[in-house]
Amino acid sequence: MKWGIEMSELKPIALQLYTVRELLGEDFEGTVRKVADIGYVGVEPYSGMPCALADAAALFRELELQTFNSHVPFPDEANKETVLEVAAAFDLPCVTIAMLAPEEFASLDAIKATCDRLNRAGEFARANNLQLHYHNHWWEFKRINGAASLDVILEELDESVGLQIDTYWVQVGGEDAVEVVAQVGARAPLIHLKDGWLEPRGDMAAVGHGVMNVPAIVDATAETADWYIVEQDRSNNDRLEAVRQSYTYLTANGLARGKK
Repeated sequence: MKWGIEMSELKPIALQLYTVRELLGEDFEGTVRKVADIGYVGVEPYSGMPCALADAAALFRELELQTFNSHVPFPDEANKETVLEVAAAFDLPCVTIAMLAPEEFASLDAIKATCDRLNRAGEFARANNLQLHYHNHWWEFKRINGAASLDVILEELDESVGLQIDTYWVQVGGEDAVEVVAQVGARAPLIHLKDGWLEPRGDMAAVGHGVMNVPAIVDATAETADWYIVEQDRSNNDRLEAVRQSYTYLTANGLARGKK
């Protein structure tokens, strides 16, 4: 036991496949097999993967890689069918909007309008037996007229709409990731873990190899997280090596559960 967490209580580790997107484009099956061989329990797909949905789903099943969520485009009229196709292919209980533009969080009125859009998207998801989440970047975390944007978001969003907290981007946005995940609590069961040096457009490091206080984040979410998801947008290292190092750090320090 480490960090005060019993091994039986450790949450599983998944990889957001966007991390290895270039490698997937070169050799989708071979790359996914390497991810599985490292020991990841699950994978989180993303919109636009270079593989047919049915083929990807069959490969994940063969390798016993769990799929619990996927990043998808905003489910507007142009994308609703795509979202449902992704959810059906991977038998998902939930889907996550990967990003909305910074201007949608630029003012209190903009935030309220954005939350209204997300609430309507959440209604569509629930009508199709899905839960909707929203994945943050750094621009959602600011002070507007003295009010914390997150406070407004939590107040305006329907409680059925979850937040996939990307802890690194929270920190880049100027907030304390540990405090934010504690505040959001059970509304954020899917936690993104990444690491680096808090530069919005700089390279990132393997989890545990940057400045993020990963043990404190895990401790703060031990009762509310269902999954910890490793992700890198950019890397200062070989991508698969960073994926391996992240897995080793989390499992060797008793922070999360893998297959090996």
